[in-house]
Amino acid sequence: MVNTNAPASSAKMELANRLFFRLYQCANMLHKTGSRAVEQEGLTTQQWAVLGALSRDKAQGGMNMGDLARYLMVSRQNLSGVIGRMERDGHIRVLTDARDRRSRVVTMTESAHHVWQALAQPKIRAYYEEILKDFSINDVTHTLHYLLKMLENMQRLDAEWLSSDGGGDGGDHADETSRLEQPAHR
Repeated sequence: MVNTNAPASSAKMELANRLFFRLYQCANMLHKTGSRAVEQEGLTTQQWAVLGALSRDKAQGGMNMGDLARYLMVSRQNLSGVIGRMERDGHIRVLTDARDRRSRVVTMTESAHHVWQALAQPKIRAYYEEILKDFSINDVTHTLHYLLKMLENMQRLDAEWLSSDGGGDGGDHADETSRLEQPAHR
């Protein structure tokens, strides 16, 4: 029997290849242009993401390293390097969790609150406006919808791979992140 879906499947895979390559390029350009947008504040896009996560109402008391890594969907090892630089620069404090002495809690300093609210946020908003200037509200809504669908599928696949590996890398990947509130500024 002839597979009548072969041309459609081939076209979908070609489009998928283009889509994922464009996502890769967008991620690289976000890092490059986003870091430029906040470089005068001494921030990078990774630090922007950390401050954004810590500035949420749910994180006012800080976040432990594992939860922060899962929320940002990065490994604890990668997060540790960013956290170390931010602590050195006075943006965050890392304290021992009073409830679990084995855990470390990351909080923003007063200086970081000022940098984030007064200096970085206006530049981030201007950056968003510039990047999305040709997008309607519907365009942004649809883009967000499809990106979230892709993210959920990637998380499902990651969880499947981790369970088939017997745990893989110790759960540094975000299998629970879809249940967490995403920052409005990211």
